[in-house]
Amino acid sequence: MATPFVYAQAFSRNIGWVTREEQALLRTRRVAIAGMGGVGGIHLLTLARLGIGAFSIADFDVFALENFNRQVGATLSSVGASKVETLARMALDINPELDIRTFPQGVRSENVADFLQGADLYVDGMDFFAFADRQAIFSACHEQGIPQTTAGPMGMSAALLNFLPGGMSFEEYFGWGDLPDEEKGIRFLLGLAPARLQFQYLVDPTSVDFSQHRGPSTGMACQICAGMAATEALKILLKRGKVWAAPYGLQFDAYRSRFARTWRPGGNRNPVQRVALSIARRRLEQLKRGNLGR
Repeated sequence: MATPFVYAQAFSRNIGWVTREEQALLRTRRVAIAGMGGVGGIHLLTLARLGIGAFSIADFDVFALENFNRQVGATLSSVGASKVETLARMALDINPELDIRTFPQGVRSENVADFLQGADLYVDGMDFFAFADRQAIFSACHEQGIPQTTAGPMGMSAALLNFLPGGMSFEEYFGWGDLPDEEKGIRFLLGLAPARLQFQYLVDPTSVDFSQHRGPSTGMACQICAGMAATEALKILLKRGKVWAAPYGLQFDAYRSRFARTWRPGGNRNPVQRVALSIARRRLEQLKRGNLGR
């Protein structure tokens, strides 16, 4: 006989860190998450266990073997299966009362309004290299006054930025504009993690190839991202606790046992950041020529 689902019982162990009234409020909130891969999938399941009641989730991709090291939905039984449909089933297995809207075609400028309809928060789970689609979503959120959180898995760490209504926008911070994808990638990497805590233990720089949209990853970093992003989501949705928003950023590196709170007024236009970007561009050119570190 199947165990009947009772919301109050399922999430009763949250009580104490949230009040019963706050738990009831979380049940009424909708979180939009684009990308159901490394970070997006675990974002969804972590927030579902927090008791969030509604989600809009998007991803056009299917699972493959190369996803196994980090993506919570990637198993032998899910190879070739839709990421968004797989994760929707997993979330509904946690809370069958969830209101989940799925976008198996992904999010583009033409459907971003439907994707964000009714959203109280947007949590970024897109692939690092999804520059155009990420730009469109963050721009739409800023225009509609929807708070945004992005947490990037960096080595064995997580780097997080919040963008709040009335504050600095994603575009103002990163300064992407119409720049080439390679430059956007450098600006995204350095803008997300100005403290660069993960740089000291990259043992094989040749694993980074911006032209092929390839970079190393770890499951640990995705798990840390989910914990940090869900905590920010709780504070934003309940309007409780200090939320550090751009130009402030947060990074926790488990490998180095270090935490950094960064401050980059002007974002990537900041003089300190411009020096870091210049160094990163030179290192990338050296890597392309195969003589990095010589």
